[in-house]
Amino acid sequence: MNLPSLNALRFFEAAARHQSLVKAADELCVTQSAVSRQIKQLESVLGVTLFERRNRGIFLTKDGVKLRTACHEMLAILKNALKELNTEGNQAPLVVSCEPTIMMKWLIPRLADFKAAHPEIELHLSASGGPIDFVKSQADIAIRRNDFNWKADYHAEPIGPELMGPVILAEKYANGEVLSGSVTTLHTKTRPDAWAEWQQRTNQPVISSDDIWFEHFYIMLEAVHAGSGYGLSSIYMVGSDIRNGQLAAPCGFIPDDSFYYLLSPHAIEADERVGIFLNWLREAFAATREAVLASVSEAD
Repeated sequence: MNLPSLNALRFFEAAARHQSLVKAADELCVTQSAVSRQIKQLESVLGVTLFERRNRGIFLTKDGVKLRTACHEMLAILKNALKELNTEGNQAPLVVSCEPTIMMKWLIPRLADFKAAHPEIELHLSASGGPIDFVKSQADIAIRRNDFNWKADYHAEPIGPELMGPVILAEKYANGEVLSGSVTTLHTKTRPDAWAEWQQRTNQPVISSDDIWFEHFYIMLEAVHAGSGYGLSSIYMVGSDIRNGQLAAPCGFIPDDSFYYLLSPHAIEADERVGIFLNWLREAFAATREAVLASVSEAD
């Protein structure tokens, strides 16, 4: 007996798992008629009826149940074989494109933690922000804030909310440089409206004696460390500095209604490593928020 086509078995497995031609078609990105046609051809090749069709539904026959079990066993064997091949070092590293400042100030310091938890996953980082072209960049996934419109066919999963707040060198704050007085405010061209939006959200006016502008967020934060004035920062980019007492955040941090997302040209579940990395990012982001907010609260 000739084996049926793997494609027909794939269509059958999806329909059997969902007990629905419509849901199988959605998963496989084909029409319902295409799924029905493949199953009929499979039944013809095997000479058995796999589904009973009644009351606008489909139900597995005894032969259908047998084939479903065999398909599940076959896929499990295949999945384990592929996993073994991947752990033998044949899988390419997962290339992650990440906004430069969040990469340098947050992600890189935590890579050792991720590697310790998931030694089987090798990450390669690429510093880049804004719109992402996965073909040109050769990245597999990207960490981005939703301050631009990405392609409609990208798969996007939220990582965590953005929280912003004014920060200053702790020594200068201790010496009386408070935000309620006249201060030097540091700005970045990547988020030009950040100070105006923060003042509107908090209803707290800022009297600026001098405005200093920087091309990039990372450079602006270096200026804060140099004692140049107050900068408006993401909680993730200054969390360690606040916890170790280098910087002060006298007004705390508030949400700015934007979110960090993990973007992928493929479904997240298509690569087990991406799902693992996404869950780790979510947990690590949440841990950072909780730790920094607790530290700021203690300082008050």
